[in-house]
Amino acid sequence: MTRTYWAAGTAVLLALLFAVAATVASASGDGDGSRTTARAPGLHSPDAGFARDMAVHHQQAVEMSFIVRDRTKDEPVRGLAYDIANTQANQRGMLLGWLDLWGLPKVVADEPPMSWMGSADGHGGAAGHDTGGSGMSGHDTGGAGMSGHDMSGHDMGGATAKPGALMPGMATKEELAQLGAAEGRDAEVLYLQLMTDHHKGGVAMAQGCAAQCKTPAERALAQGMVEAQQSELTLMADMLKQRGAAPRG
Repeated sequence: MTRTYWAAGTAVLLALLFAVAATVASASGDGDGSRTTARAPGLHSPDAGFARDMAVHHQQAVEMSFIVRDRTKDEPVRGLAYDIANTQANQRGMLLGWLDLWGLPKVVADEPPMSWMGSADGHGGAAGHDTGGSGMSGHDTGGAGMSGHDMSGHDMGGATAKPGALMPGMATKEELAQLGAAEGRDAEVLYLQLMTDHHKGGVAMAQGCAAQCKTPAERALAQGMVEAQQSELTLMADMLKQRGAAPRG
């Protein structure tokens, strides 16, 4: 378990160092108090898009982890849930902090999820698709989101979200309700299955940032996510097997 989180922890440390450096740079200005923004990513850049989308993706992982900790007394599952919640909450803070440092919004009303994937300028993938005016102001970590619009079947950087889910790997409102109603082994198995799906979607997104993002520390954080979550996928497959179950799909 220590090895599982070492990569992510190292990436978070790098992110913190970058945040400190960026804070100093933004405070330096040019003598008249203006902020230094020349190196800030663009609004629709992979750097900004990944930060916005992964912050939402992580929030649901934290929510599911808190749910299962109240639905089982199994210490291995509760320990995993705690580690995932702690790691992803910290990473989410980094991502949102970068957006603040870059002077960029955490929500862009007309930006489809994961539209930054697929091209270096962040306008590939889902960009250009008609979203019917739906925006991220309706972010709902449990389901359709997008101001109530169902994004099922919508192309997101080559990945497809299941019906009722905001982004690939994310659970629906119905699945979250099912997890909240389950107890004991049933809750453990469903959590491990939902989190396996969630990690697969998160790994694909993080790989996109590791390949496309321009900010070195953000690329390092994304690569740390890939390595840590791939390790957790192996762990969760073993935990499911121990409970006579298997990943879905």
